[in-house]
Amino acid sequence: MISSEFDTIAAISTPLGEGGIGIIRLSGKESISIVNKIFKSPKGVNLSYVKTHTIHYGFIVDPLTGQNIDEVLVTVMRAPNTYTREDVVEINCHGGYLTLKRILELVLSQGARLAEPGEFTKRAFLRGRIDLSQAESVIDLIRAKTDEAQKIALEHLSGRLSEKINELRDSLMRVCAHVEAYIDFPEEDIDGLTEEEIKREINRIKEEIRKLIEGYEEGKIYREGLTTAIVGKPNVGKSSLLNALLMKDRAIVTEIPGTTRDIIEEYINIKGIPLKIVDTAGIREAHDLVEAEGIKRSLKAVESAELVLLVLDCSRAIDSLDEEIINKVIHKKVIVVINKKDIKTDEFHLPESLKDKPTVEISALNAEGIEDLKELIFNSTISGKYEREGIVVTKLRHKLSLEKAFESLNNAYESFKNREPLEITAMFLREALNFLGQIVGVVTTEEILNLIFSEFCIGK
Repeated sequence: MISSEFDTIAAISTPLGEGGIGIIRLSGKESISIVNKIFKSPKGVNLSYVKTHTIHYGFIVDPLTGQNIDEVLVTVMRAPNTYTREDVVEINCHGGYLTLKRILELVLSQGARLAEPGEFTKRAFLRGRIDLSQAESVIDLIRAKTDEAQKIALEHLSGRLSEKINELRDSLMRVCAHVEAYIDFPEEDIDGLTEEEIKREINRIKEEIRKLIEGYEEGKIYREGLTTAIVGKPNVGKSSLLNALLMKDRAIVTEIPGTTRDIIEEYINIKGIPLKIVDTAGIREAHDLVEAEGIKRSLKAVESAELVLLVLDCSRAIDSLDEEIINKVIHKKVIVVINKKDIKTDEFHLPESLKDKPTVEISALNAEGIEDLKELIFNSTISGKYEREGIVVTKLRHKLSLEKAFESLNNAYESFKNREPLEITAMFLREALNFLGQIVGVVTTEEILNLIFSEFCIGK
């Protein structure tokens, strides 16, 4: 069967597995009639006639056998005041996998089709309830790992970014209209912007776009977090540091070198930044095949890490193994963590190659200096000059469109300043408008939509 945006779709909208409640969601013009065929109310309620946004108690019944499948609450929401602006029905049942599966199968047997990933939100976009940047923020809201990431996603969902982009597009359209008016009516005395005003306005819009582009790296960090590898030779306190950061015993800590044989991954929240912390096996010459594999994975984790916490033991002098590890990570973004400061020896000296790296002294075992380390991680990640104001670009797609719009505006400015034919200036202005329009979905393609909504779960 070929999928159509006019089909009635259905999916399980809650995570699979055991739970108190599970939800099957339907959207489309047949949603109410389909559920009505398998719903039995003790009071004889017919869902086709109930008021919108009402909840009804009853049972889901297999129409072929008459067998009760589950005791449910059914919510009926009529278009257009729904998430998709279509008729929507939600069946709230018990959250066991088998129950959800059987009810979904009944719904599909009565004429609905299984929703594609993100199809509910895609319909909300296609019906004009939300624009494209708001639609993308839904998946960010679902995946948010910190309060700050959730806040940014919610701001985007409420339309803060869209308002800013549309504001820029409105300003740009006014400039474009004036330029094209001069093209169409060159002999007329048009009451419009002067040459200097046009150049100033183009530069102002460019500056606004530049600020959004510059905020991308910080926004991306809030949204996606940083993969952070804890690296060092055996027994310098890597696992103790992980436990101190997590404030729980996640990794085994012993005095025996090589205790950590594989990488351990956990997420922590540092001032709103989600850090995916990877505790690696101590890097040294392996003593067996298992340890060798652990070290191999550690080196791979270091290469893919966006931030490295290089742990050095200040209770002893730097040795050749420390130097070897330093050489492996020196090209990365590194924070030097000098551990065991409570038993620091005079023989310890920080290598010259690390003197320009951010450095902090801690005692992981006693949880001393951990807050200083967190502060250093935050300040090393988010520029001290940067204060988040809510309108933050977090998507690479948005950044690329902004960069193209900026380039087109720059070309428009140079063209206008150099008194090239106004048709060329207008062409570049329209290009910039199109690139901004791609962000909110005013200008888009089916390929872009499919790519965006393929990231969603089935029931959203």
